[in-house]
Amino acid sequence: MKDKAILLVEDSQRDEELTLSALSKNNITNEVVVARDGAEALDYLFATGAHAGRNTAELPTVVLLDIKLPKIDGLEVLRRLRADERTKLLPVVILTSSKEDKDRLAGYTSGANSYVRKPIEFAEFSDAIRQLGLYWLILNESPPPAGR
Repeated sequence: MKDKAILLVEDSQRDEELTLSALSKNNITNEVVVARDGAEALDYLFATGAHAGRNTAELPTVVLLDIKLPKIDGLEVLRRLRADERTKLLPVVILTSSKEDKDRLAGYTSGANSYVRKPIEFAEFSDAIRQLGLYWLILNESPPPAGR
């Protein structure tokens, strides 16, 4: 069975490259779909816009979501995911550089499954990604598809 994709929602090219490098370094071979703003992430998940026609039954295993995004911020993306029957149970990990308590509270209030602060050093960041991969891609058991 083909590994399910990871949706990385990240507007910083540097952080995108670090995340992809950390996934590769830790032998996480899932396809990574990158959305560079909140609108693109929603288009991908709901098969609209540039992603019209995509099979919406094929959801990513996990969404790694930055908070500070252009067009539609990460918290609004999260609220829209939780409001839709198709995506309300989709695992979402906020992956951000924000140290603000208000952002962490808003993330959990909006329905995040986890909140991870991006470490500054690559070695720490790589270890954080390894642990995220271990938990969300191997240990975590996702809910069954709707209707089963």
